[in-house]
Amino acid sequence: MTLLRTTRQRRRRPLVATAAAGLIAALLAAGPAAAVPDPDAPAGGREVSQRRQADTEAAIANGGVPDVDEVVHSDNIRHVANIPLDAVKGINTDLAFQGSHLFAGNYDGFQIFDISDPAHPRTVAQVLCPGGQNDISVSGDLLFLSTDSSRSDDSCQSTPQSATEKSSWEGIKVFDISDIRNPRYVASVETACGSHTHTLVPQRKNVYVYVASYSPNPAFPDCRPPHDGISVIKVPRSAPERAAVVGFPVLFPGDGPDGGGNPGAPTHPGVSKTTGCHDITVLPSRDLAAGACMGDGILFDIEDPERPRVIDQVQDNTHFAFWHSATFNQRANRVVFTDELGGGVGATCNESVGPHRGADGFYDIRGKGDRRKLVFRGYFKIDRHQADTENCVAHNGSLIPVKGRDIMVQAWYQGGVSVIDFTNPAHAKEIGYFERGPLSTDTLGLGGSWSAYYYNGYIYSNDIRKGLDVLKIEDRRTDSAQRIRMHELNVQTQPDYFDDFDR
Repeated sequence: MTLLRTTRQRRRRPLVATAAAGLIAALLAAGPAAAVPDPDAPAGGREVSQRRQADTEAAIANGGVPDVDEVVHSDNIRHVANIPLDAVKGINTDLAFQGSHLFAGNYDGFQIFDISDPAHPRTVAQVLCPGGQNDISVSGDLLFLSTDSSRSDDSCQSTPQSATEKSSWEGIKVFDISDIRNPRYVASVETACGSHTHTLVPQRKNVYVYVASYSPNPAFPDCRPPHDGISVIKVPRSAPERAAVVGFPVLFPGDGPDGGGNPGAPTHPGVSKTTGCHDITVLPSRDLAAGACMGDGILFDIEDPERPRVIDQVQDNTHFAFWHSATFNQRANRVVFTDELGGGVGATCNESVGPHRGADGFYDIRGKGDRRKLVFRGYFKIDRHQADTENCVAHNGSLIPVKGRDIMVQAWYQGGVSVIDFTNPAHAKEIGYFERGPLSTDTLGLGGSWSAYYYNGYIYSNDIRKGLDVLKIEDRRTDSAQRIRMHELNVQTQPDYFDDFDR
């Protein structure tokens, strides 16, 4: 059943600075950011101080933030539908699309929805297959699922097991979805340090899978340092059971124990040491990829998908704590990198943390071939300050394919969903938003939008606690996106929208 709460539009008042003494120091002193909490732990919360609780209640009373669970949005956004969590009740994660179907990852497995009528999504299948974080993508008749929590085996009935055990399993699971109502588990591939996220490089006969994982430990038999690259899996479409790792290209060569990536603290206080990549976005039409790799942002060539080559590597040791994800603009001459300050569980969208931490960073791509360089242009962070009980930081988003402008939609956890125009990257601005009020006034818990993506005229947001939201943006600045119709969309396998406009 589709449930939709009554929403209202209102102009939010600025939120006064909260008494978050030591907040920045605490976040920066926490060491390398964990992009998600313990995958085998419930999405609980921690009680905040009485002063922060009072600040949250005062902000609600004066209109600085919405009331608990209250839905608010800009006047160019409509809340079309909501599907609450049902049989799959874990933490909602990423999204993928194919035809009239949406595929939603969840720590407990995944769900498939029929979105042929976006105002009335219908559940098609629910697959229970626990394993954090169940990052998800689809290509043809194949569905791919990431497991980044140490399990007793590769089955969907596995249980948590210590990574110190050699028999423990983490990696990629492959499902056959030719019968969309009955997905069939057909293959698994174990990968070093598991699979936090993955990215598809699809070809006619094979699908290559770039597996991003990190945080090795000498005590983990299958995840020992140095871990300075990515696993590459080759999956034959006609025989997915033959899927196998075909390489581990080193992206950060160096003489140190962790390779040549960012050394992190104490050399760079508050910055994550690079021990792998968090997320990779590929642009197959241009043989190009961008990697968000903990303490580094990279640009690399994927003309040979089994042997990607790094073209340029950048760091921001002043403002970026954890390079989390990457998005190309339409002309592939700019990359948006996100910083997941605090690992996604901190209250960082406030005046105390400021506009440059936990933000987007825009980099132009200048030059040609192997001489291309990433050149910094500016930051963006939502200025809708959130309460001290709301986890909020830059997270997953996608382009809205608007001709002649760079516009994207992005998730900010409990900061909600933001529509951003970054045509001028030095002065990017929010042009629309959707959000809920805090989950609580006395507890800082994990919630909000994990992923917010534009697909065939609508925005789909996978809310960690509240389920799937469907939004409609009605704005002359984004109207031309209605022309673009995709058959398949995995956001980290970015289509070349620019070519679509010229057809």
